[in-house]
Formats: sequence, structure tokens, C-alpha cells
Amino acid sequence: MSRYFEDEEFKGINYSKTNLPKGDYENCKFSGCNFSNSDLSYINFIECSFEDCDMSMVNLMQASFKEVTFKTCKLLGLHFEHCHTFLMSFSFEGCNLKLASFYGLTLKNTSFKSCNLQEADFGEADFTGSKFMDCDLGQAVFENTNLEKVDLRTAFNFIIDPDNNRIKKAKFSNNSLAGLLTKYDIEIE
Repeated sequence: MSRYFEDEEFKGINYSKTNLPKGDYENCKFSGCNFSNSDLSYINFIECSFEDCDMSMVNLMQASFKEVTFKTCKLLGLHFEHCHTFLMSFSFEGCNLKLASFYGLTLKNTSFKSCNLQEADFGEADFTGSKFMDCDLGQAVFENTNLEKVDLRTAFNFIIDPDNNRIKKAKFSNNSLAGLLTKYDIEIE
């Protein structure tokens, strides 16, 4: 039987040894919790926040994230494409999302602020209208990705092939134009 948790705060709990109880979590706050290598499959998070949590390598099979915020969390290697996608929405600030995968997801208007997104997979995904503010996108994969109206003006280290991605009305800074021209092997001074 699924349990229901509302307006609760979970602080400093180590869920890497004993998994978070299955259920629905609405308007709950998780701070300083360790979820690394744990199982969050089939758990619903609605309007929840995670702060200073380690969620590296967590099993997200059919987990739901609706209007969830992550702040200064370690989210290494997460496969967000395994989540339940209905009404999926979240924002990230100061998070380490290295090796995370968003493959094939529709995540319009998603906010990434000051995040490490090195080697993240954005292939086949739709990030229309999203913002990547002060984000490191070194070796991130953009393949058939919809980046229309995306703000990448302060993002850095990305390589995006305009021929293999949709970038209409996307915003870039002059400093980042080299990331769009890499395949041409030209020198920009």
C-alpha cells in the first residue's frame, strides 16, 4: 500500500542503506540526505525540494517529478529518461549533473543555473525555452535536440552542431560562437 507524505521535512537521513518508503511526497523538503545508489522507483514527488542531497546513481524507474527543485545536489549519472514523464518538470541550481541523461525527454522551460552538466546526454530531447545559466556543458551530447528559444548566453564548453539540432531563436553570446562552429575546424580570434 502506497503511503502519502505532505508538508514534511526530511533532514540528514541516509537512504543509501534503507530506501525512502514508497509513496507520494507532496510539498516535502529533503535537505542533506544521502540517496546514493538507492531505489526511488515508482515514488511520486510533487512540488518537493531537494537541497544539499547526494542522489548519485539512484534508480529512477517510473519515479515522478512534478515541479521539483534541486539545489546544490549531487546527481551524478542519473537517468531521468527512466522517470514517469507525465507532467515532469524540475529546476536545478548549483547541482552536479555530470553524466546525467535526459535522452528523448520533453522538458520545455527547464532552468539550469550554475550546474556542472559535463558529459550529460541531451540527445533527442526537447528543451525549448530552457535556460542554461553559468553551466559547464563540456562534452555534453546534443544530437537531434530541440534547443529553440534556449538561452545559452552564459553557458560554456559546449559543442552544438547547428545542422543536427534545432536552434532557431536560441540565444548565444559572442564568446560561445566557437561551440557552434567546431565541426568546421576554423580559427576564431
